[in-house]
Amino acid sequence: MMKRFFVIALFVLGFGQLYAQPVRDTAWTKAGYFGLKLTQVSLSSWSAGGESALAFDSQITYSADFKRDRQLWQNRLELGYGLTKNDGKSARKTNDKIYFASTYGYQIYKTLYWSALLNFNTQFAKGYDYNIEDSDFISKFMAPGYLMIGTGVTWSPNKIFTATFTPASWRGTIVADSRLSDEGAFGVDKGKHLLSEFGANLKAEVNYEFLPNMKVYSRLELYSNYLKDPQNIDVRWEVQLNMAINKWFSTTLSTNLLYDNDVKIAQEDGTAGPRVQFKEVLGVGLQINF
Repeated sequence: MMKRFFVIALFVLGFGQLYAQPVRDTAWTKAGYFGLKLTQVSLSSWSAGGESALAFDSQITYSADFKRDRQLWQNRLELGYGLTKNDGKSARKTNDKIYFASTYGYQIYKTLYWSALLNFNTQFAKGYDYNIEDSDFISKFMAPGYLMIGTGVTWSPNKIFTATFTPASWRGTIVADSRLSDEGAFGVDKGKHLLSEFGANLKAEVNYEFLPNMKVYSRLELYSNYLKDPQNIDVRWEVQLNMAINKWFSTTLSTNLLYDNDVKIAQEDGTAGPRVQFKEVLGVGLQINF
């Protein structure tokens, strides 16, 4: 799993450095960074209590946008992985993400484009419920994996804001693992590996440098399945705040809010049902821009 992450990381870094060189084609706008945050705590006979710990979190973000004449093509890749190791306990995953999105648009009126999009996201490694001792994994690479293909319109009034509405969108939830498939995890029918949905999707993105060396990126995605309970809106909302300290170091804060009616979360009373999921990652450390 770690090998998988770093192979992709090296590829993206090399790709970014290659295209970061001055070129004549000003139609492309490219930006990216690699961040590595480390935390280490060592305690010995510490009267206040606590435990030794070692943690790291790594992130790669890269975007490549093309705009010329009547064509608009936006691409974004996000990779993330983090682990923490407390004294006497096994290493535990704190962050795990593979996300890729590509949207192509053809201008039909001023800032309005006919567009087609492709979204994909999954994770690198197995995930566990650490509240349950000796539990088996509850997720892994491509379990789940999400793939969306859709067509509609994109509104891009400026460099800061873009919104894409695709009223014809197919979304597939992939559960490649046989055990999770047999359990009907992530909404698939028991024994099946794919949940197929058709509906409408709205994606809105904000990318704004509100102060020198302080940038915020926010992405909100809303999806409604025409074929089943269209009133239940799936929500994915991510906010990434990047504050550069100098050329090599930065502080990053990212939050994720998820709600998917097909994903059942264990309740305190032993039942399972959909719930709002939330994650926050805060780190200070090395950052390389490319």
